[in-house]
Amino acid sequence: MKRILMLTTGGTIASEMTEAGLAPGLTGEDFLNYVPNLRQLCQVDCRQVCSIDSTNMTPSHWLRAAAAIREDYDRYDGFVVCHGTDTMAYTAAALSYLIQESPKPIVLTGSQKPIHADITDSKTNLLDAFTVACDGRLGGVMVVFGGAVILGTRARKTYSKSYGAFSSINYPALAVIQDGQLIPYLCPTTDHGPKFYDRLNERVALMKLIPGASPAQLAFLLRENDAVIIESFGVGGVPAGDQGEYYDLIRAALAQGKLVVLTTQVQNEGSDLSIYNVGHRLKSDLGVLEAYDMTTEAVVAKLMWCLSLTRESTECARLFYTPVANDILALPPALPQEI
Repeated sequence: MKRILMLTTGGTIASEMTEAGLAPGLTGEDFLNYVPNLRQLCQVDCRQVCSIDSTNMTPSHWLRAAAAIREDYDRYDGFVVCHGTDTMAYTAAALSYLIQESPKPIVLTGSQKPIHADITDSKTNLLDAFTVACDGRLGGVMVVFGGAVILGTRARKTYSKSYGAFSSINYPALAVIQDGQLIPYLCPTTDHGPKFYDRLNERVALMKLIPGASPAQLAFLLRENDAVIIESFGVGGVPAGDQGEYYDLIRAALAQGKLVVLTTQVQNEGSDLSIYNVGHRLKSDLGVLEAYDMTTEAVVAKLMWCLSLTRESTECARLFYTPVANDILALPPALPQEI
């Protein structure tokens, strides 16, 4: 039988009702009591990384989860990480950069309803996650939820209550699970890994533009952080283009060695700063980074990883535009040579 390590972090799946609402309290051993069929699939060991609502998840928790997998990597055939849904996509992206090119499956799952509830998606999601972890045809970091298998760098929570809560953004789903059987469409495996990393730079911030947003918000974020992601409108740009205060703030920040990344609030198809005046000179003259088809979750985690390795702007740009776990596909052919 395959040996699988289950890491628990809390989340809805582990929650119990309290006077103040749902709060995590169950352990991995409790999960096994609720879903005894898991022991028929494989030999399961449990380890608790933390027991928190995923709203409270931080980069330090990501590092703890990655360290737990690294410590026992050679002892197990696969790993299942039970996690709250609200920040699962961020954790999946972070683990994709902290553990690269893993030939073994690292599967994140959770639920929209607690495991003790009469009607819950938790038991099906757990069985599906362990099915993928035991199968072995799919390696690397994945989210398994609602019958879908999604690449860790492409997952996003797109429904707040529905059981099919996660979607694969700008990339096909890797597989589906039907009647307990894995049906793969893509098999991202590698013989070169794993490559482990143990640091992240948390000085990364995100600004979501709204009409009329004050440039003072961006000024504050640039002052307090090493990198700022601007989640812009449409294909990307900043208010007033190269004639406004945003442009001047970005130019000054880049001169100080900070990173600025432009991405889009639009979920599908990505950014393209070359189209409109409000974005064109940001890239052609200032050299801001562009997220293209990356998810915001992946951009956040990748910047933290890049900045933990180097603060040199050109090298950061090279790392940012180097695909990791198929996180970015829409690069223009000439761009890597220009960096």
